Amino acid sequence: MKQDSTRNTSYTVDCEDYVHVVKFNPFDSGDSCSLIAYGGNNYVVVGTCRFQEEDAEVEGMQYKTLRTFHHGIRVDAIAWSPETRLDTIPPQIRFCTAASDRKLRLFTSDLQDKNEFKTFDGHSDYINDLVFAPNEGQEIASVSDDHTCRVWDLEGNEKAHFVLRSSGMSVCWHPEEAFKLMVAEKNGTIRFYDLITQQAILSLECEQTPLMSADWCLKNTLKIGAVAGSDWLIWDITRSSYPQDKRPVHVDRARLFRWSRVNENLFATTGYPGKTTTRLLVHHLGHPQPILTGTAAVGSGLTWHRTLPLCAVGGDHKIFFWITEM
Repeated sequence: MKQDSTRNTSYTVDCEDYVHVVKFNPFDSGDSCSLIAYGGNNYVVVGTCRFQEEDAEVEGMQYKTLRTFHHGIRVDAIAWSPETRLDTIPPQIRFCTAASDRKLRLFTSDLQDKNEFKTFDGHSDYINDLVFAPNEGQEIASVSDDHTCRVWDLEGNEKAHFVLRSSGMSVCWHPEEAFKLMVAEKNGTIRFYDLITQQAILSLECEQTPLMSADWCLKNTLKIGAVAGSDWLIWDITRSSYPQDKRPVHVDRARLFRWSRVNENLFATTGYPGKTTTRLLVHHLGHPQPILTGTAAVGSGLTWHRTLPLCAVGGDHKIFFWITEM
């Protein structure tokens, strides 16, 4: 786990395959290490990370693979369950994937003999994002190019079904707003749905397309961020349905937007995966320019650490990590 200064990466982890998606566990798993999952062409790898920024006894970064799960098809998205625990006997690992065959797969493992997975069928086109209910973890929401958002129980039964006006690109579930679901559509609309009445209750407009990614700020439920076209956009939902702040940042097109989990003014965006490099930009709302610029070889995926101002991007046989200032 070497420090890599040439591309201003803080750390890198070597992987056996191209990394299509990478995801830190956003929930407390009861262990001092952070869980991370990444998906390749045929499998999902679950490992633990520990960084010198959180533990003085670690030099740089320690990474350990816990288990490799055979997937059999390219992994496009990963969501962690809040039921994942490393401090129980036996431990429980639970996550769900979306794949290029339009199916969801729910994996449950005790890292020993029990390794189960269930397949959820229903979407008729590419699944772009998925998320677990953040408090109990008993439901999963997914959005697709088939113009639907669906909510499933852990047996794969459909509990709710929202018809969208364009492709669903992002879906977010906030721990403080457990009865609301945020869905971002490619046509530039972000809607909030009430899961009790199954009605749309609020919508935000980008006024530009294509919206590729949106996120709901963990530290401030009123803040929504997105990327559309080459810009990032930020809303305060109490003030207006139009963005309060926006800025052009990626020359070609922006691909992903993710809020930091430790600071409501810190977020990252990535550009479109190019032929050789993808740009990662870390932004702070108090600064006119990005506070960190990184590049990753054909990067994909973007995820923030649960307790550190540190983000990761997947790439060609590598995961790249950047630590930033608060």
